[in-house]
Amino acid sequence: MDERIYNQSPENLRREERIVRIQPYKVVNICLKEGKINSLLDIGTGSGLFAESFFNKNITVTGIDINKDMIKSAKKHLPKCKFLTAKAENVPFRKNTFDASFFGLSFHELNNYNKGLSEAFRVTKKFIFILEWKYKDENIGPPKKYRIKPSFLKKLLQNFHYKDLKIKNYKNFKLYIIKK
Repeated sequence: MDERIYNQSPENLRREERIVRIQPYKVVNICLKEGKINSLLDIGTGSGLFAESFFNKNITVTGIDINKDMIKSAKKHLPKCKFLTAKAENVPFRKNTFDASFFGLSFHELNNYNKGLSEAFRVTKKFIFILEWKYKDENIGPPKKYRIKPSFLKKLLQNFHYKDLKIKNYKNFKLYIIKK
């Protein structure tokens, strides 16, 4: 078992206490303040919780996840959206297909951070949003050894061309807003 990767029931991602803790609607509203977004790729979509919040803002959402059970759950909750089984490191879309890409507490699960970020940059026109756990020990989320240090992500971003990086801090999370 890989401690980095969430491997419980997709429906656990939609528990009321989890929704209250992560506030997907608030995260989405902050993302949308950055500029007009018509289409979004939700990378590591899980049960589609963040996809649903974007969809409710009239955004065309496509989600990918490596777990077929997650995709099945996302399709159940959002039948009007497109969901595919795919890896973040090998996104099955053309260059600049989406206005934005979003990693909702999923970036730490990648096997190859550089390749996953490279794919997000390739398929995205405007913004890449990365919501991740803060780099600290907690009784929720992945163990600290699998969390993303802000300095690591900033160093990784040096390999890419982007206009701006903003970091929003929350109690348990950080939201990285990358403007292409």
